[in-house]
Amino acid sequence: MASAGFFQTVPAGQDTPFMQWKRGIAMQRWKQVAIAVLLIALVWLSAWRCEVHIATFVLGVNKGLPIVEMFFPPEWGDILGMLPALGVTTVMALIATIFGMIFSLPCALAASTNIAPKPVRLVMRCFIALERGLPEIVQLLLLIAIFGLGAIPGLLALCISSIGMLAKLLADGIEEIEPHMLEAVAGTGATSSQVVRYAVIPEILPALLAQGLFRFEFNVRAGVILGALGAGGIGYIMSTAMASLDYQRACMATLLTLALTFGTERVSDFLRSRVLRGGMLK
Repeated sequence: MASAGFFQTVPAGQDTPFMQWKRGIAMQRWKQVAIAVLLIALVWLSAWRCEVHIATFVLGVNKGLPIVEMFFPPEWGDILGMLPALGVTTVMALIATIFGMIFSLPCALAASTNIAPKPVRLVMRCFIALERGLPEIVQLLLLIAIFGLGAIPGLLALCISSIGMLAKLLADGIEEIEPHMLEAVAGTGATSSQVVRYAVIPEILPALLAQGLFRFEFNVRAGVILGALGAGGIGYIMSTAMASLDYQRACMATLLTLALTFGTERVSDFLRSRVLRGGMLK
């Protein structure tokens, strides 16, 4: 009886499980082929519309290889002279991160649904969106027109960008706080400011520190780019060296930039891991 039940026949017109699985695999493969063909067509159409030619690319590579050889060996004797500029980029990123963390907290509180009234929240959300919608380069160009060339426009551009990014992340984090936590503190007779002080800030402080460290990494890289546009620092040295065809000096500035970026990333990863584990907050 058991063997008879095991070898039951499939009714006519009904597929076996194996045939259904096989048909599903075939349909999945056809979908993958169709997606691949669509992507290739989009790439080809984009290349045709932008007038990108493989021959031009190959010619550029052949012309660029001899230029790359001019970057080596780096100008090792300029290391000491470039360290102050490297320090300018680092300090600019650090100050921008600190100010961004300080001013992003009240902005995030004002943009949170569970803390601020609706009119205040809408105004602050629009302000944060405006800050995040303007790239650092656009902000720098506007600030250069006001303050002129130098580190001040770069510092202000990084500060504004840091406030927009951190405030958006913190506001989303505040809105994810469990309502019963806020209600429990408010039920003791605490005022709104006391609810923020004893319920909200302790909850988001680790996220603020971790996101601030990540923003510091970003500010270091962005500071190099802004420096090349006139904000000073190591980016300005790299830009002037390239403009004067001093490729070996530009190579040395690039190596220092890579060292700075790698070093700040490693330090930031170490500190961020300790913050997320709670080690730095005890």
